[in-house]
Amino acid sequence: MRKGMFSEDSCLRINACLHFRKRYSWKVFPLMLLLIAIFFFPNQSQASDWNFRVRFAKEIHPKPFSGRVYLFFSKKKQQPRFGPDWFHPEIILSKDVKSLKPEQNVLFSSSDPEQCRSFPSPINELNFSGYRVQAVIRLNPYTRKWGTGAGNGFSQPIQLTDANTESILTENILTVDQIVKSSHFQDSQWSKQFRHRSKLLSDFHGRDVYLQGAVIFPNEYYRNTQKKYPVIYFIPGFGGTHFMGQSQTPPQDQEIKFIRVILDPSCQYGHHVFADSATNGPVGKAFTKEFIPALEKKHRVIADSRARFLTGHSSGGWSSLWLQITYPEFFGGTWSTSPDPVDFRDFQKINIYSPEENMFKDQNGEKRPLARRGNTPVIWYQSFSDMENVLGYGGQLISFEAVFSPRGKDGTPERLWNRSTGQINLRVAEAWKKYDIQRILTSNPELLKTKLKGKIHIYMGDLDTFYLEGATILLKESLKKMKSDAEVQIFPGKDHFTLLSSQLRQQILKEMNQQFTNQYLHSDKK
Repeated sequence: MRKGMFSEDSCLRINACLHFRKRYSWKVFPLMLLLIAIFFFPNQSQASDWNFRVRFAKEIHPKPFSGRVYLFFSKKKQQPRFGPDWFHPEIILSKDVKSLKPEQNVLFSSSDPEQCRSFPSPINELNFSGYRVQAVIRLNPYTRKWGTGAGNGFSQPIQLTDANTESILTENILTVDQIVKSSHFQDSQWSKQFRHRSKLLSDFHGRDVYLQGAVIFPNEYYRNTQKKYPVIYFIPGFGGTHFMGQSQTPPQDQEIKFIRVILDPSCQYGHHVFADSATNGPVGKAFTKEFIPALEKKHRVIADSRARFLTGHSSGGWSSLWLQITYPEFFGGTWSTSPDPVDFRDFQKINIYSPEENMFKDQNGEKRPLARRGNTPVIWYQSFSDMENVLGYGGQLISFEAVFSPRGKDGTPERLWNRSTGQINLRVAEAWKKYDIQRILTSNPELLKTKLKGKIHIYMGDLDTFYLEGATILLKESLKKMKSDAEVQIFPGKDHFTLLSSQLRQQILKEMNQQFTNQYLHSDKK
């Protein structure tokens, strides 16, 4: 036996096996050899060295590229680049490159773990068998999306079946030779895109920045060409855009006497929630000072605060509430559903101000859930954070930081928590206080009694999918102590997706119409 081939402990075990052979029979010796191979070299049968090489064609990007390159894996029918699915995440790899030239390879390899990010497992634990893989290059740095972001490059998918698993051990070359095309809004008589270049945001970012929305006209709009209408501004949740308002047919509800504007809240970092921030810029100011005045000039809109109403769901629910309390005399009321955390003492069950808290584990050391179905957790905070770390900016969690956090020296939002340990940066948490809606309202009781009187309506399910009900309940309790007339309703048994029923939608429209009637139509100050 060659010296150094086995450890001392291994030699003792082999001798034990040989002793077993002498004592019993040569007939069992082949079995002993097999057991030795499995016992002493377990990784030889389980480990798999793999390499993927990604390159991009000069036809789609003739210049060197610096940024992030991805490999998306999926067993679903749709192309892998359409991921990730929050509730059923699959394998993602990413790598940052600098001055990558056309046709030059980027290597993703099991032998290069320091340079390759992986989710949901470390790269030496990944099994690609049965997956399809597709490469994506983030050629457009200003889209929040990865595989479906306009201007980004992607390859054709490659199938990695059980039959050709050996190819994983050698080479898989993916050539990025296609570009995601921009979506175009299809105007109709009933739904038209309104797009306005913001000077404020363009100056802030040093490039052209537009705010946009879908303007939906009421059924009677073309029958009375002299009539002007009140407006409902609807803000979608994370991932929603104004394309939700695209329609070729008139609104079905004949009773709606409002123009509705479905807004696009998208930005480079995710959802800007129409709040001025160090990273996203003066979005709220641009919306109220530039976008709305321009829209009111173009369409038959009543240019009066008593005729401007807000609503939105999830991140859009937070946005609509934020706009109302930040510009209390500019809007006539908000009806906000399932808003993101409105009290940061319960940021999805985490008190971000407490030095004893951690984003990944609770005070009992148990891992923190981020989403649930019923009472069963289905997404965990650390896992979701890990996924976004591989993806880079554009996800929900870093979207919060892009709004609430100061801007770091590198120009990116400062992180509220350490991505490895979950430890909260209390200095950053302190900076978040100026966006804590509960703190703002409780420190301004006179604002609630005067400029916000009768204007705040919040709706939340007590089984919210993303644990948002806790913050809303804290706000409800605070407003009750202040004897505010703000309406906060908690709906038993409703979650994030079942709250906004047709019944609640009709209730909101009815209340908006009543508010408009009382504030404007019955007023002497028209």
